[in-house]
Amino acid sequence: MAARRSNSSNNINPLPEPPPVSEAMALAHKRYWRFNIMLIAVLMTIGFIVSFVVPLFARTLGDVRFAGFSLPFYVGAQGAILVYVLLTAIYIVLMQRADRALQAALEADHAIREAGRAPQR
Repeated sequence: MAARRSNSSNNINPLPEPPPVSEAMALAHKRYWRFNIMLIAVLMTIGFIVSFVVPLFARTLGDVRFAGFSLPFYVGAQGAILVYVLLTAIYIVLMQRADRALQAALEADHAIREAGRAPQR
């Protein structure tokens, strides 16, 4: 038996309305999330290549030397871990930069709203 759908007017605790968002803040949020998704996609692609593509071509890359070891051995032993740590650090640094840009946009939006509310002389 399917659950009954409750009418929103009958809710005991209705969801609060979201605060109004200016056009500039909507654009800033859109840019922030687009950057976040693209960054995650790029970093995950790099992680995929290190995890699956390099081992897939291990025999072909066996003659390539890195730090005195064959490349597949080096990547399997410690190179992949270093890449993952580096990807995490890159994500942290770039997202902190994006967070600061979003915070600056929020503060500018609040300043514009407060200036609009200030009494005219």
